[in-house]
Amino acid sequence: MRLRNVKNAMEILRGSSYFVENAFDYKGKILSLFSGSGPVHLEIGCGKGSFLIEMAKKYPNINFIGVEKYDSVLVRAIEKANMEHISNLKFFCMDAKRLPEILIHDIEMIYLNFSDPWPKNRHHERRLTSSTFLKIYDGLFVNDATIIQKTDNVILFASSLEDLSQNGYILQKVSLNLHETDIPNVMTEYEKRFSAMGQPIYYLEAKKNGK
Repeated sequence: MRLRNVKNAMEILRGSSYFVENAFDYKGKILSLFSGSGPVHLEIGCGKGSFLIEMAKKYPNINFIGVEKYDSVLVRAIEKANMEHISNLKFFCMDAKRLPEILIHDIEMIYLNFSDPWPKNRHHERRLTSSTFLKIYDGLFVNDATIIQKTDNVILFASSLEDLSQNGYILQKVSLNLHETDIPNVMTEYEKRFSAMGQPIYYLEAKKNGK
């Protein structure tokens, strides 16, 4: 899908209290971004933000950070957030590979919702559940690691199951059709669209004990 450029996107981001422009300044003190001292959950590739905004409203005792690489996408999340009054939500605009420059044993859970599947084999390591990224995440978690993934892409899902298992994760929950289970769920924009089309949503929850 072609990314539509949003004029003055960065200026819009900078005008919001939900956007952290100088995220690298918070290395080692990430909780100072929030009013509460609860656990921190991270969504990588937060897109237009509906999932994370609803999660922040539903779980006020958890702090949420959304990371999105493209300012023209993140601006839509910021516009939604600006209509709310949420003290436990922040957004970063950055490449996920740079997260270790900010987050050091700060995160208790990572959400990967409808990530780019990178379906070609030669692009395997670009997938957010590849060994490359899983090794990056190791340094982000407080201690034990928890990753939750939702996707409509069976190739990405199968690849994720394999890579997580090979990198020390234990699969706690796996579903080939999330919406036919009783697993608690907040839907994303993509998820609502795919579900309306009858597309099954693949889901996993994987955990790894800290060292």
